[in-house]
Amino acid sequence: MTTDTRIEDWDNYSAGLRERGKELSALHPELMKGFGALSRGASTTKHLDAKTREMIALAVAVTTRCEGCIDAHARKARAAGATKEEVAEALGVAIALNAGAALTYSLHVLDALDGAGG
Repeated sequence: MTTDTRIEDWDNYSAGLRERGKELSALHPELMKGFGALSRGASTTKHLDAKTREMIALAVAVTTRCEGCIDAHARKARAAGATKEEVAEALGVAIALNAGAALTYSLHVLDALDGAGG
């Protein structure tokens, strides 16, 4: 049996996140104020344009496996004028980076084997 974990309705998913975010904000307002300040600070740049920031955000969203981030930054990337082709190239960087991380950690396994009475 396979489970389909695709998000079929991104608008509904986004609305649900916003509702839960309001709940967390009521429970811990200082946390959400801090997150908002961090987000505003990261989006206030002098050298990167909005499209570049969103391309970076999408690549990071993929590497951290954050669906909410994918939702938010795909919308922002589209609004900033990013094309599917540009996003695909940014995602290629994310894919390669994840492969590189797996390779690096594979080398740690070899080190652990050597250090484990090898």
